[in-house]
Amino acid sequence: MLDFVVYLLYRAGSAVANALPLRLLFVVGQFLGLCAWIILGKYRRLAQRNTAIAFGDEKSPGQLRRLVRRHFQRLGANLLCSVKLTQMSPEKILRRVTVENIEAMDSRFRAGVPVVLVLSHLGIWELFAQLMPKFVGYVRNASVYQKLGNRFIDAHVRRTRSRTGLELFDRKDGFQPVIELLRSGGGVGVLCDQHAGDHGVWAPFFGRLASTSPLASLLARRTSAALVAAGVYTDGRARWRIVFLERFDTADSSVDALTSRINEIIEQQIRRAPEDWFWVHNRWKTPRPHFLLSQYKRGVYLPDGVSPDLKPFRILIRSGNWLGDAVMSTPAVRAIKSGRPDAHITIAAPSKIAPMWKLVPEVDATITFPNNFLFAASRLIRRQPSFDAAILFPNSLRAALEAYLGGIRRRVGYRGHSRQWLLNQLVREREKPGHLEHQSNRYLRIARSCGAEMPNVKHQASKIRIPNSDQPSTITDGPPKIGLCAGAEYGPAKRWLPERFAEVAAAVAAKLQVQWILLGIAQDAPIGEQISRALGDHCINRIGQTTLDQLIDELRECCLLLTNDTGTMHLAALLGVPVVAIFGSTEPLLTGPMGNDHVILRRHVECSPCFLRHCPIDFRCMKAINAQEVTDAVMSILQKSRPQSDATV
Repeated sequence: MLDFVVYLLYRAGSAVANALPLRLLFVVGQFLGLCAWIILGKYRRLAQRNTAIAFGDEKSPGQLRRLVRRHFQRLGANLLCSVKLTQMSPEKILRRVTVENIEAMDSRFRAGVPVVLVLSHLGIWELFAQLMPKFVGYVRNASVYQKLGNRFIDAHVRRTRSRTGLELFDRKDGFQPVIELLRSGGGVGVLCDQHAGDHGVWAPFFGRLASTSPLASLLARRTSAALVAAGVYTDGRARWRIVFLERFDTADSSVDALTSRINEIIEQQIRRAPEDWFWVHNRWKTPRPHFLLSQYKRGVYLPDGVSPDLKPFRILIRSGNWLGDAVMSTPAVRAIKSGRPDAHITIAAPSKIAPMWKLVPEVDATITFPNNFLFAASRLIRRQPSFDAAILFPNSLRAALEAYLGGIRRRVGYRGHSRQWLLNQLVREREKPGHLEHQSNRYLRIARSCGAEMPNVKHQASKIRIPNSDQPSTITDGPPKIGLCAGAEYGPAKRWLPERFAEVAAAVAAKLQVQWILLGIAQDAPIGEQISRALGDHCINRIGQTTLDQLIDELRECCLLLTNDTGTMHLAALLGVPVVAIFGSTEPLLTGPMGNDHVILRRHVECSPCFLRHCPIDFRCMKAINAQEVTDAVMSILQKSRPQSDATV
């Protein structure tokens, strides 16, 4: 019933429009378009976003605002005039319309070559439905269309379009009738400038990847038809100009190449009269859920030399707050970066771990949060060029609020901590928990949900490999340096006994000429003093004396790191430094170092893993690991990397 009421209003409005002179309609349409620009904030913002994508590098914000305002006025004028024009005869229409280069299409038909006419939502595109039979009525003419939502209005529009002899083919009915028409020597018009969803080719449009329908190219290749483009431009008050372009396809061009070429031609048409194009259509729509494009059927097509010039698809990735969590998320960051050629990755991270992200070449920029104030973080995000999506690795409510208040439209993450109302793309937890899953796989699942292809990563922590950074570890001349991290910020339940660390270090120093480097945070100072006194000259105590940048430099000079389950352990693995890691209250299958060159020591007692900060009983999991087996593990790695001649007994 509502559809019919709307239809009656539509017909009443059409009757009024038909009663007015065309020039007056044009002026009234301009006024109504201006009113729409003021009132329809949603569409105004969409048009502003689209024009910024297309012309942001060429026009100032003020020029873009004026362009959007003129577009609304032009759109209102053309839409209102189109109501009257569709009721006029072709002869009367041609009094208001100038046609250029119709020979580009006419000559093909007369040579017996079918034509696929490439059209766009430029000016009054409905004019083609009214005039094509007039221009080339000696062949069959058709248009591919998509049904309107209101069946009554749809039926009326179809009657209006077909009264001149134009045949109409619904996309949903398939394209075999269209192919048969073309093979009979006819012509078909195809609108090619709309978002094509999951079935399109992702090709550059104004330098930004856009899903583009390959229909026109497919029809041309299937039927040997010529591809000819045409556009309608507003030439003054109630006057228009139709311009046909020469055939642009070649026999050796692929469907993807032709589709990309269509985008180039439509872009050139729009640049000629930007106010005339339909900017209130979401042409650069971010697909849901796979905005990373590696899994799409038709994929991405880039003409030669285009890739470096693509406008970026900007992704903000909220890093974990702990160093170890950040390192374990790097495989996911790499997968996200490789998900589309225009991906620009910005990492948002607390200042204490931000330097770590310099080691990951896939990261293009970082935002450092200097304090714990939520609004300061969101302001930092808003000051950046606008982001297309935010991927949240932490499960915290705060991380979701940062992205929401930062104005990022697509926000992706797990639903944890009552934050699902802030996210508009939720990542599902594993349906069948089953075996233990390494934390890096949990991050990779987020990347997979966005459309990234997954690297070949196994569940066992000791088998998870991460590529080394572009700056590999550097071993200096002199005695080999071995890092020792005897603390753990999480709590004492993760710390092996300091006296046993000292015993291992002394045993290794007795066998090899080595230099131990004690590493850790300021609160580990008492542990460092205890070990330092036991080792004497074989030890340099750097605990509490290094920034994260300095810690990275120290680790690069080490040939090995002996450590508890710490962020330093993960950082060493990222740098390609072999690790001997001692686990107690935590589970290496969940948070072990990534890579194949590490040794993990752990005693699985009845209460482990407990994941507690403080052991409530007798610390049996750590006490069960003796100094000799740790010494043997250290020596096994050192003997692989050092020749026997370096050993001293």
